[in-house]
Amino acid sequence: MSNNMNHPFHLVDKSPWPLVSAFSVFSLVTGIAKWFHTFSLDLFVLGTITTLLIMGQWWRDVTREGTYQGHHTIMVGVGLRWGMILFIVSEVLFFFSFFWAFFHSSLAPAIDIGAAWPPAGIQPFNPFQIPLLNTAILLASGVTVTWAHHGLMENNFTQTTQGLALTILLGLYFTSLQALEYYEAPFCIADAVYGSTFFVATGFHGVHVIVGTIFLATGLVRHLWLHFSQNHHFGFEAAAWYWHFVDVVWLFLFISIYWWGN
Repeated sequence: MSNNMNHPFHLVDKSPWPLVSAFSVFSLVTGIAKWFHTFSLDLFVLGTITTLLIMGQWWRDVTREGTYQGHHTIMVGVGLRWGMILFIVSEVLFFFSFFWAFFHSSLAPAIDIGAAWPPAGIQPFNPFQIPLLNTAILLASGVTVTWAHHGLMENNFTQTTQGLALTILLGLYFTSLQALEYYEAPFCIADAVYGSTFFVATGFHGVHVIVGTIFLATGLVRHLWLHFSQNHHFGFEAAAWYWHFVDVVWLFLFISIYWWGN
């Protein structure tokens, strides 16, 4: 492709990553279904490994285009920000469907589950134990990622590094506690609509925390490689937006499912 352009837009080169990532994610999802039905992890592990490898290669190309080749102009940056905003809006609607299912079943419990919420035989979690601790962890992580952002805007390399590292550690801590909670859960996803809505909503949020942690870890590595500046740091900004979205969703989950639904 010629480098002589009379417009501020970035016309991307041909890339194999969209196609191969589609096949990889298909293998991953199929592997999850196979794991649930046959307890075989081979396809799931293969899909996970290939997806992670493709993510690394694709992010490498985007980083090269924006940081070293200068393709991410001001106009391109505006488009990227709008794209991230619309993506987060789509995620809001994604979680809205889970809350709809939860309130649809909890506000008017069907006779099939004993006309009670939680259904008879379900022992829900105490919201003031691990769920409250996880709430404090995510709220603290929102403070640390904001601290990192302010450090970046002030060209304070140390504060940005410390803020990002703390946010990543808090994200890992949250995931560990969530896994412990699932391990000790007195009910499972097959226990009526309560188990289904609980594990689907909190489980997808847990996946988003893992994705957000990887997003922030990538930003930390790029920061250490001096890819960011006061005027050029959308990779970090997008990760911070995503993390704040994860925080807000958890607050709604804690208030509605753990506390009110209890």
